[in-house]
Amino acid sequence: IGEGILNKFVYSFNEGNKDMRSLLGGKGANLCEMTKLGLPVPKGFIVTTEACTDYFNNNKKVSKSIKDEILEKLTYLENVTKKKINDAKKPLLLSVRSGAKNSMPGMMDTILNVGLNDRLAIEMTKETNNKKFVYDSYRRLIMMYADVVCNLDKKEFEKILDSYKREHNYQNDIELNGDDWFYITEEYKKLYKKLANKEFPQDIKEQLLNATAAVFNSWNNDRAIYYRKMNNISDSDGTAVNVQEMVYGNLNESSATGVGFSRNPSTGENEIYGEFMINAQGEDLVSGVRTPLSFKEFKKKMPKLYDEFCTYAKKLERHYKDMQDMEFTIMDNKLYLLQTRNGKRTPKAAIRIAVDLYNEGLISKNDAILRVNEKDIENNLHETFKTKELKEAKVITKGLPASPGAGSGHIYFTSEEAIKANKNNEDVILIRLETSPEDITGMNVSNAVVTIHGGRTSHAAVVARGMGKCCVCGCNEIEIDEKNRTMYVNKKKYKEGDLISVDGVTGNIYEGKIATEIPKFDKYYEEFMKMVYSVKKLKIRANAETLNDVSQSLKFGAEGIGLSRTEHMFFEDNKLYYFRKMIIATTKEERIDALNEIKKIQIKDFEKIMKKLNGLPITVRYLDPPLHEFLPKTANELKKLSKELKCSEKSLERRVSELKEFNPMMGLRGCRLLIKYPEIIEMQTESLITAAINIEKKGIKTNLEIMIPLINDVEEFIFIKNIINKVANKLFKENNYKIRYKVGTMIELPRACIKAADIAMEADFFSFGTNDLTQMSYGFSRDDSSKFINTYIENGILQCSPFESLDISGVGELINIAVMKAKCIKPNIKLGICGEHGGDPKSVMFCHYIGLNYVSASPYRIPVAALAAAKAQIFSQNFL
Repeated sequence: IGEGILNKFVYSFNEGNKDMRSLLGGKGANLCEMTKLGLPVPKGFIVTTEACTDYFNNNKKVSKSIKDEILEKLTYLENVTKKKINDAKKPLLLSVRSGAKNSMPGMMDTILNVGLNDRLAIEMTKETNNKKFVYDSYRRLIMMYADVVCNLDKKEFEKILDSYKREHNYQNDIELNGDDWFYITEEYKKLYKKLANKEFPQDIKEQLLNATAAVFNSWNNDRAIYYRKMNNISDSDGTAVNVQEMVYGNLNESSATGVGFSRNPSTGENEIYGEFMINAQGEDLVSGVRTPLSFKEFKKKMPKLYDEFCTYAKKLERHYKDMQDMEFTIMDNKLYLLQTRNGKRTPKAAIRIAVDLYNEGLISKNDAILRVNEKDIENNLHETFKTKELKEAKVITKGLPASPGAGSGHIYFTSEEAIKANKNNEDVILIRLETSPEDITGMNVSNAVVTIHGGRTSHAAVVARGMGKCCVCGCNEIEIDEKNRTMYVNKKKYKEGDLISVDGVTGNIYEGKIATEIPKFDKYYEEFMKMVYSVKKLKIRANAETLNDVSQSLKFGAEGIGLSRTEHMFFEDNKLYYFRKMIIATTKEERIDALNEIKKIQIKDFEKIMKKLNGLPITVRYLDPPLHEFLPKTANELKKLSKELKCSEKSLERRVSELKEFNPMMGLRGCRLLIKYPEIIEMQTESLITAAINIEKKGIKTNLEIMIPLINDVEEFIFIKNIINKVANKLFKENNYKIRYKVGTMIELPRACIKAADIAMEADFFSFGTNDLTQMSYGFSRDDSSKFINTYIENGILQCSPFESLDISGVGELINIAVMKAKCIKPNIKLGICGEHGGDPKSVMFCHYIGLNYVSASPYRIPVAALAAAKAQIFSQNFL
C-alpha cells in the first residue's frame, strides 16, 4: 500500500528514509533519515498515515492488528534501548507526537512522559533521588493526557498550578521543589477523576494506545482543519504518530531543551540561530510560559555541546540542501536531536536563503526559484513605517522581534474579539499572554501579533512567520487584564480598541498609528528576480492607468502595460466632472463639447505615460464604463453635481433615471457604448494617435495597442476598427507623420470565445478579460457574489472564488477554445489576459501552458506573476 509493505502499519526509525514522507509523515521520515546518518536520535517507531486513514474508516477505532503491531514495536524499543516500561531502574518513558506529510506546526497534539504511573513515580523518586524531576514529569503527563485524550479543559489544571504559585509566592515553575510538584500531581489526579469520572489510567499500554488514537483525532481538530484550508493541504493525507523514548531536558542543571536553525529564519543570514532553556522540557519553550535564552548564552554556558550542535546543523543542511529547523534536548550533558525539518522562514529570509544556497553551489538556479513561494515574494513587499513619522513616534515598550513587517491597529486581547473587529473593517492588533494553536484565526485577521511571553521560536513567532504577519514576542513589561479588557505598560492604562503600532523588525511597540511605506528591495531580492526573469518565457505586463501606477509597475519589473482602462483615468474630481458631463449629455453637441475637454486631458496623460514606457507596449482599452459607477447615488451627490453642471436637480435626477439600467454590467457599456456614440471612438483615437505622434517626434519610441472592449461579434469589431483607422489616417496626413499601432479586442464574453476564428481574421491581438468572462460564464455578479461565495466554499461546492483563481475546467476551457481557433487563423497572433487572474499563480501557470504571450497584473502582483511564470517554465522543461 503506497510506499509501504502490504499490511505493515508501524515502522521503526531504521526502516524508513526521507523519501517516505507520505507514509511516515515529514517528522517520521526525517527521524529515519537522521538515524541513517548516525546522528544522536532517541530510538522510536512510527505509526503510519495509512493507519490514521484506517482509524477513521474504522469508526475511530485502532484495529486489533495495528494495536498488535504497536505493542510489538514497543517490545522492540525495550530491547534496543535496554529500558523497560514500568521499570524504575531503567524506565522507558515515551513521547507521542503527530507528524503529517506537510509541516503543520502546533496544529495537532502531543503527549509527553507516557509510561508514568503512581507506582513507577514512587520507585523512580527513590532510584533517582530527584522527586522534583519525577513529579514535574508526571503532572505534565496527567494534564496533557486529560486535554488530548479526554478533551478536558486544561485551563482547570492550570488554575490549580497558578493558585498554588500565588499562595507560595512563586514567580516561575522552575522555583517549585519536589514536594510542591508531588502536591500538584495529586491535585491533578483528583481533578482528572472529577472531570473524567474515572481514575487516571495506570496501565502503560492503555496510555500509549489511547494517546495514539488521540493524536489521530487531532488531525480533524478545528485549528488543524483551518490551517490546512489556509495552506491548501489535503484533508485526506492524515497524520502519522511518532513514538519515541523520552529524553529529559528538565532532569537537572546539566540538561536543557532548545530549537535551533542552521540559518537565521528572520533574515536568512548564514548563522546558527536559536533559543534554549536550561532545566526545561520542549513544551516550556514552544508554549512561551518562560522567556528563553539566546544561542549566545548556549555557546557561553555549554560550549562543547554548542559546537556539537553546530556540526550536526550544517551536516543536515548540506544533506537536505535547505535551511533546517531542529529540536534538541540535552540530558545530563548529552545532546539528542529530536527532529529536523525544512525551517519556516520569513519572506525576506526565504529569498536570501535561496540565493545564498545557489551561490554556494548547493542547489541549481531552477531549484532556487522553486524554493521561493509566490506568497514569499508578495509578503516581501511588506510595509515599513515611514522614517520621519517613526522618529516622532513614542515607544511604549519593546519585545523580541519575531516576524518582520509593520502594522498599526486597534488592540484586542482575544481572537474572538479580533475577528469581530475585523468584520467591522477595523485594523486589528492581537495581544496575548502567549498564543496557542486556537489563536490562528485571530492571528490571520490581525495586522500584527504581540505576546507577553515566549521568544522567536514560540508558537506565535513560528506561525506568524509562516503567515507573513508582523509579530513581537516576550513583551514582559505588558500586563494584561483580560476580564476588564485592558493592559498596563509601566502603569499606563490602554483599553481595548486603543491604537498602537508594532514593528516586527526592531521589536518596538508605539503609541498610536504610524504611516507605512513599501520597503526598498535589497540585493538578494534583486538577484533573485534577475534569476526569475532569466528563466520565464511569459511576458509580465501591468494593469495601470496613472503615471504613478506605471512608474510603480516598471519598478516591480513590468514589461509593458497590458491594460489601461481609460475610464479609470477620470476618478479624480477635476477630471470626473467632464466625464459625468459626457454621460448625462442629451445631445450630440453637448457630448462633443465634453469630449473635447476629455481629449485634452487624455493627450497629456498618454504623452506622460508613453514617455515613461519608452517603447514598451501599452494596451489601451477604449471606454467601458458601467454607468452606475459614475452617476450620483445619493441626494447630496445629486445636489453637488447639479451645481457643478449648472443644471436643476430635477432635470439631473430625470436624466439619471433615464440612464438607470436593470443590469448595468450587461447594459450600455463596452463596444455598445462606442457604436451608439461613435464620437467617443473618434475622440479616443485622436487622443492616442496625437499623443504617440507628439512623443515620437521627440525621438521616443511608442508601441501602441488599441483594445476594443466587450466584443460579441466580428461585425462590431469591424465597425469600430474602421472608424479608428479613418481617424488615424486623417491625423497622419495632417501631421505628415505616421506611427505603427495595432487594433485588437478584449475577449470577455463566452460567445466571443466561440467566434474567435472570425474575430481573429480582423484583430491583431486578443486579451482575455477574465473578470467579465468569469462573470458571464458563471452568471455570478462580480459585485454581489461575495454574499454567497463563502457558503459555496464552506459546503465544498467551490474550492475557491472563481474571481480570485481562474476556473480552469470551465472558463479556462473557453479561453483554450478561443486560443486554438485564433491560432488556426493567425499562428502568431498576440494573446494575453488582463483580468485580476493575471496575478494569481495558478492562473498564470495555466496561461503559460496554453501558449499565451503575456499576462497583465496589478502593479503589486507583478513579481508574483513573474515567479509563477518562471516556475511554469521549469515544470514544462522537467515534463519534457
